[in-house]
Amino acid sequence: MKIVYTDNNATTRVAPEVLEEMLPYFSELYGNPSSMHSFGGNVGREITRARERVAALINAEPDEIVFTSCGTESDNAAIHAALAANPEKRHIITSGVEHPAIKNPLEDLEKKGYRVTFVPVDGKGRLDTTLLYESMTDDTALVSLMWANNETGVIFPIKEIAQRASEKGILFHTDAVQAVGKLPIDVKDARVDMLSLSGHKIHAPKGVAALYVKKGLKFSSFLNGGHQENGRRGGTENTASIIGLGRACELAKAHLQEMDTRVRDLRDFLETRLVELIPAATVNGDKGNRLPNTLNIGFTAVEGESILLLMDQAGICASSGSACTSGSLDPSHVLMAMKVPFESAHGTIRFSLSCYNTQEDMDHIVTTLPPVIQRLREMSPFWKQEE
Repeated sequence: MKIVYTDNNATTRVAPEVLEEMLPYFSELYGNPSSMHSFGGNVGREITRARERVAALINAEPDEIVFTSCGTESDNAAIHAALAANPEKRHIITSGVEHPAIKNPLEDLEKKGYRVTFVPVDGKGRLDTTLLYESMTDDTALVSLMWANNETGVIFPIKEIAQRASEKGILFHTDAVQAVGKLPIDVKDARVDMLSLSGHKIHAPKGVAALYVKKGLKFSSFLNGGHQENGRRGGTENTASIIGLGRACELAKAHLQEMDTRVRDLRDFLETRLVELIPAATVNGDKGNRLPNTLNIGFTAVEGESILLLMDQAGICASSGSACTSGSLDPSHVLMAMKVPFESAHGTIRFSLSCYNTQEDMDHIVTTLPPVIQRLREMSPFWKQEE
């Protein structure tokens, strides 16, 4: 059975070009990049090249890139650094729809005496910027906001908010894990202080990521150990994966136009056809301001998990929300923050595409999903009440 993979916001396949570039560093080029001998030094030079490639994708300087193990580490490192740089400040601002990599550590900080403002969103997932700006005070150490939401794809006005934070002397971090590779990003133009990105969202392997740290920013290491990453992140470098991340960033930059045209058109086709064919189907999020690859759609009176199981039998991979919260029977905290009706939130599916998806993939979903929803609704007492 052919697999139709539309869960790219959860993870992506490793691009063949990335794998090809990584392979030598598992075998013949195995030197430690921190070693003094040339065998290791040659590997170190490839890490330098990877750093340059990552920086180029977001218009940063190479020495502003710190390699990490994952987006969660990058996010936690940014929070740690901001609070260490401003130990007298006890207030943090974020949104009510952040990824658990931000949401959970900030909730832990609340228990330790910090004050955290979780700025709400409206029914389309748009941030209440008026409240956000009113919440900025002299006691605010950090504003941390995702560039784009991982479930709905809704994009936040990062440039505008970062500038306001800068004017008030507040550090600004953005979790751009879902935005990098899907939107053009320029950290200099946006004036962000720190930015998180992750390899496995852009066709690099799992277990490698990066944190952009603006030059001149006081940065305290989150992982203390050796001198790696100019003393900003201890631990022997994950050489092959770092080199893969560099190549993936190069490919992502080359594919930005395709993402905004062909992939967007596939997403729009899928959305249009599903809404036409399935009664009581609702698109969640700001349709005019979201990632070009993401469709979050709710189906009243059915369970998302049941939809996924039946689609899986047809070879279709999708998601009911963030992969980091899969296994939970509770509705998505993102959809609850948007006040999506409970009966629709429980039946929500996220389709997230990549450059590897085709029109044939979309046709297969359009053929498969309407009968699945009809079948489940015929068994649902809630749908009978709707009728």
